[in-house]
Amino acid sequence: MEQRIRDSFARQSMMESLGASLSSIAPGEVVITAPILPTSRQQQGFAHAALTFAIGDSAAGYSALTMLPEDQEVMTAEIKINLLAPGAGDYLRATGKVIKPGRRLVVVGAEVHAITGSEEKLIAVLQGTMIPVSP
Repeated sequence: MEQRIRDSFARQSMMESLGASLSSIAPGEVVITAPILPTSRQQQGFAHAALTFAIGDSAAGYSALTMLPEDQEVMTAEIKINLLAPGAGDYLRATGKVIKPGRRLVVVGAEVHAITGSEEKLIAVLQGTMIPVSP
């Protein structure tokens, strides 16, 4: 399962351009981190909401993929984000989790934290639905 997730993640050019990496993979849970690069900031210097959304969506999607058979992939059907605080820090960490697995739909959630040194702050929560697809 872990190699499957790593191989899929390596094919995501968007994650590569953001400097994102997989931190941990477990059944029903995937963690992705990304530095807050100069190219990922908004006009006030905080992490752009697009960075927060991208890694949250990917972490949630990969958490769903951990629950699916080898012959299936996953795509986001819908996902909602609540931005709670500015993304100020050294990097962001998105933890995606499966809320309810299913054959046709997988309900997922993610929390995104901004990390500075040993301090972390919850900056966003996401909830969505992933749909299993054939590759």
